[in-house]
Amino acid sequence: MTQGNVSSFMKRHFRHFNAATLLDAAAAYARHVDQGGHMLLSMAGAMSTAEIGLSLGEMIRQEKVHAICCTGANLEEDVFNLVAHDFYFRVPHYRYLTAQDELELLERGLNRVTDTCIPEEEAIKRIEGHIKEQWVRADRDGERLFPHEFFYRLLRSGQLDSSFQIDPANSWLMAACERNLPIFVPGWEDSTLGNIYAAHCLRGTIKNVHTVRTGMEYMLDLMEWYPRMCRKHPQGFFQIGGGIAGDFPISVVPLLRQELHMEEAHLWAYYCQISDSTTSYGSYSGAVPNEKITWEKVGVETPKFIIESDATIVVPLIFTYVLETSQ
Repeated sequence: MTQGNVSSFMKRHFRHFNAATLLDAAAAYARHVDQGGHMLLSMAGAMSTAEIGLSLGEMIRQEKVHAICCTGANLEEDVFNLVAHDFYFRVPHYRYLTAQDELELLERGLNRVTDTCIPEEEAIKRIEGHIKEQWVRADRDGERLFPHEFFYRLLRSGQLDSSFQIDPANSWLMAACERNLPIFVPGWEDSTLGNIYAAHCLRGTIKNVHTVRTGMEYMLDLMEWYPRMCRKHPQGFFQIGGGIAGDFPISVVPLLRQELHMEEAHLWAYYCQISDSTTSYGSYSGAVPNEKITWEKVGVETPKFIIESDATIVVPLIFTYVLETSQ
């Protein structure tokens, strides 16, 4: 495939240190998928509010990402941006805000994520109204769905189409919905909509708290999905940030191998973590990849990379490289 501008630039300039690791990781990613491997993306942080859908959407459509494990915040914030982008407010001088400045943002109904404020009424409350209808209907009908399945149902209903404020091609969740991509969302309860769901349960709007399936059922689903997939394709692991979005899915391998003695659950065949956490011992997010060998998550021969940098810069570069160079 002809090299694109970004990949050519990276090959010329990214020769040392973090830049060289970034290039090595991107090239290994492209080789992995070109050789028939699949890739699970784990996504922590505020990547949806950082509009990662601009590159991730195309990665999903071109089958360079095959499953996602993300926080509840990333799941919902992609949809918030889809319907309320024009109402978002950027604060480029966020490092210098005083406590009074922050209070004024709150009073304006703006929830700040670094330099970007999510509008409460236009984004959160608008989606709450639609998703609550889905919850109540499922609760009434005795249905139980995962959080991402409720979003898939909402997107497929067409109810939001007239409210789109960005090109839906730039929504990673729309792309995932079109592909019916497997998504795992551990710890969904601490997201904004997870909090709102809990409030509806307490009020009695939702009668069965288990109408939205969460945590342990996601793990059971993952335990069924992983061996089925790795029998067909080597599975790679591309991790943005740390925390539960990464810890949850990567642990399925030792779980299957050590607790269920399932040797056909192969080790992860590629591993890359992008983190600004300082390399350390005692901080999981700062642990070097080789530590995962002792937990039977990756092997000695697994290509392993850790890029200590800002994911909002690194991830679009890697994704663009893969899109430009992979077959």
